[in-house]
Amino acid sequence: MTTRGDASLGELITDAAGDVQKLLRQELALAKAELREEATRAGKAAGMYGGAGYAGSMVLALLSAAAVIGLGHLIGYGWSALIIAVVWAIVGAVLYTTGRKQMRTVSPKPEQTIETLKEDARWARHPTR
Repeated sequence: MTTRGDASLGELITDAAGDVQKLLRQELALAKAELREEATRAGKAAGMYGGAGYAGSMVLALLSAAAVIGLGHLIGYGWSALIIAVVWAIVGAVLYTTGRKQMRTVSPKPEQTIETLKEDARWARHPTR
């Protein structure tokens, strides 16, 4: 590279193109790192949810069986099993609806990278500002 004072227009353009390539590579690396970090965090959280879900399902199965047996003594086992099943169907519907609403708010976009790309584009249009 030559010094800026005695550089020709072609050399300046070549330097600028190299700077833009370097910037784009850095932005791509930032996006990859950001997505990798988020995926790792999501994976760990999903594992915890899986374990909690399994433990919770075991507890609910045993409590449901106890409820069926307890109600069975009063109203018969068939009716008590039906009542418990309907209660769980209602709980499941409420949880599904709530989860669906929350899932709609999730954004898989790398927000920080998008913002820095916008800043880079603004700078590229007006580098002296």
